[in-house]
Parts: sequence; C-alpha cells; structure tokens
Amino acid sequence: MNARLLAGASGYSFKEWKGSFYPADIKSDGMLAYYSQRLPTVEINNSFYQMPKVTVLENWGNSTPEHFRFSIKAPRRITHEARIKADTAADSVAFLYRNLETLGAKRGPVLFQLPPFLKKDLPRLNEFLQLLPAGHTAAFEFRNDSWFAEDVYDALKRSGAALCLSEREDNAPPPLVETAPWGYVRLRLENYSESELKQWAQRLLATAWRDTHVYFMHEPTAPEYAKALMRFAGADR
Repeated sequence: MNARLLAGASGYSFKEWKGSFYPADIKSDGMLAYYSQRLPTVEINNSFYQMPKVTVLENWGNSTPEHFRFSIKAPRRITHEARIKADTAADSVAFLYRNLETLGAKRGPVLFQLPPFLKKDLPRLNEFLQLLPAGHTAAFEFRNDSWFAEDVYDALKRSGAALCLSEREDNAPPPLVETAPWGYVRLRLENYSESELKQWAQRLLATAWRDTHVYFMHEPTAPEYAKALMRFAGADR
C-alpha cells in the first residue's frame, strides 16, 4: 500500500475562519461537513476537556465522507490528572476507547499529550501501555525532554505506539523517531513559509511510515498550510 500523508488542523469550529476558509455566512453546524470535503482529517482537542459522547461521535461520523479520519486528544483526566498511572487511568482509558468505536473506520490516532511537569517514568509508561486495546493507534506527545530516550522508544515500539513529533515555539527541533508503522506530527508554529513546508514534506516522505497524520495549529492559515503540505508531498486530493 502506498504511503499517505493526511494533513489538517487542530479543530474545525472557528468563527475566525469565516471569510477565509469558510464562507462568511456558514452556520456552525455546517462547518464539519464543509471542512471534511476539503481536508482528509482533523484533530479533535475539546475531547481533552471532556470525554467524547457517543451521540456527538455519531453526528461526526454521519457528517463526514467515508475517507475522513478523526484524531482524538485523550482527556486530561487520563494524562494530567491520573498522569497515566495505570491503576488510576484504567477505567477512563477503557471508556474512551469503547466510545470511540462509534467512529468505526473513521477513528484515527488517539493522542496522549503528557504535561510538561511529568518527567520520564518508564515503569509507569510500560504499565499504561498494557492498558491499550488491540489496534489502539496511540501516539504520545512528551513535553518534558527526559522522555526522549532509547528505552522509551523501545517501549513504544513494543506496543506499536507512535512518538509524536511536535514542533512548538518553545522547543528545540524535535526528534523524528519511528516507533510505529505510522506517524503523528503536530506543527505548532504560527507561520510557515513555502520553503519550510516543502522541507517538512521531504522530511516526512523520507520515513517508512505507512500513514502520516499532520496537524497545524488552529489559526486561519491552518487549512492552507495543510493543503500546501499535502501538495508538496504529492498527497493533495
């Protein structure tokens, strides 16, 4: 199967996008359908604040074409409150994945973004990874540099989880380590030049990833950045 690069934004329901990406008179309940006809994927961030409900997931599935994919940010009760402690997070992890079954084939990766204050704890990570169901497509975004170590990469590889590559204003160039057959990338700078997007496309095409999911920050420029990245990667639709 040919490699795919799926690029989108972190969210879609932004009134600030009206008149640039969205028509000026679009209603909020029409945004997802419009977005999904033009981009292949979206990263859902409001799931960080509350567990996604089945009724909402059903509506998302019904509003989007067959090829569309949703990446879901795991709730903070798992990553920031339970801090991925297996005994504390187990019920929430099971509930999350059970609800996400509603999306069927439209469910993309699940992003576990750890807080900056949480330092490397390999036993904790290993126990948490054992909670994940088969076909979990989990990605981990570590925001404390102590996690970027070979034994962490090995743990992710054993479980088939991806190391999220995250470029942020406040970090050094991120490591690109292939711990799963697919990749998860978050490009969080406010501005990207055409040459920078071309460089990212070339960098991602050089990997062995089967699928690469890329998400830009929720600025009005995000949809055009996503389209440009896919175009430079030869993956535009």
